[in-house]
Amino acid sequence: MSPKIGILNISDRASAGVYEDTPGQACLALLRKWLSTPFETDYKVIPDERAVIEAELRRQADVAGCCLVVTTGGTGPAPRDVTPEATAAVCEKMLPGFGELMRATSLKYVPTAILSRQTAGIRGKTLIVNLPGRPKAIGENLAAVFPAIPYCIDLIGGPRLETNEAVMPVFRPKP
Repeated sequence: MSPKIGILNISDRASAGVYEDTPGQACLALLRKWLSTPFETDYKVIPDERAVIEAELRRQADVAGCCLVVTTGGTGPAPRDVTPEATAAVCEKMLPGFGELMRATSLKYVPTAILSRQTAGIRGKTLIVNLPGRPKAIGENLAAVFPAIPYCIDLIGGPRLETNEAVMPVFRPKP
């Protein structure tokens, strides 16, 4: 059975069909490029509603059995940006290093990176990672943290994810 990865684009406008879901598609394209392990996806586009986000994160982790859920959008300071709060509400452990590295990475490109609130956490055997909502920033941020993701999933009892080392080398301690 192939591992399952959840992709959750959180956007009022994309969920209403006002614009195309480019953030979620950008994330999926990167995962397909980087992972050599075949995987299934559980893909949704939902509005910026905290209760909806929490319910979907729970479903992807507990029912769908995703080992990784990557969210896009809802991480800024605007009133409707509630993805980090929803993530914290459903996780047993938070991993603040993910957000710290993503902000440090983004600061190389834009001074407004200090407004970003990306984070990550663990729910059962699922790693949840919040990414920004712009495809360029998704690429920059996911590339920064991805080298630690497969090992994190190993540590929480998830399936082993292998990557195409030529394009995305990851870190695992030597036995």
